[in-house]
Amino acid sequence: MIDAVCTALLKARPEKVVCLSTIGAQAGENNLLTQRTLMEQALRAMPMPVTFLRPGWFMENAASDIASARDDGVIASYLQPLDKPVPRVATGDVGRVAAELLQQTWSGVRIVELEGPRRVSPNGLASAFARVLGRPVSAEPVDRETWQALFLSQGMKHPVPRMRMLDGFNEGWIHFETDPDEIIRGQVELDAVLRQLVSHLG
Repeated sequence: MIDAVCTALLKARPEKVVCLSTIGAQAGENNLLTQRTLMEQALRAMPMPVTFLRPGWFMENAASDIASARDDGVIASYLQPLDKPVPRVATGDVGRVAAELLQQTWSGVRIVELEGPRRVSPNGLASAFARVLGRPVSAEPVDRETWQALFLSQGMKHPVPRMRMLDGFNEGWIHFETDPDEIIRGQVELDAVLRQLVSHLG
């Protein structure tokens, strides 16, 4: 796939490229996000200017927690510890910033990292659900030793990359690499994303 993308770019010769990458693309450990690492490595050799847009954890990933938050007042968290803030961002902000970047002019390769207005811990996510649903909601950690069996039972054939991604967030080796003052802050709040998800999926 990566070779095909590079071939297509060399054939099309666009004036510039904005590549949607991910937080932690610079990580040296293999994990679910490593495909983005390999993509960045390949695109760095392109003859045109390239920007890698690295967003944080998508707020919309919380869609899978709606049913348990609404029905049981609990969200299961693989991100731990529960009070550790995580860079999260709405996909709406990702699209907006990508469009803005395409209108800019630059040379060479640059990295742009993006997160939401504030970082949110699993406990903070539970509190946001409580505000949106109007009922108490708490976060409960999922024991690391149970992950593989759980993911296999859910139909995942190769759970280790996902497990290593979660380890990366929990252990701190999946992170933003630029200066904190240079990270772009999105505009969309978590509560707004949850309200939209609940209205469509709840």
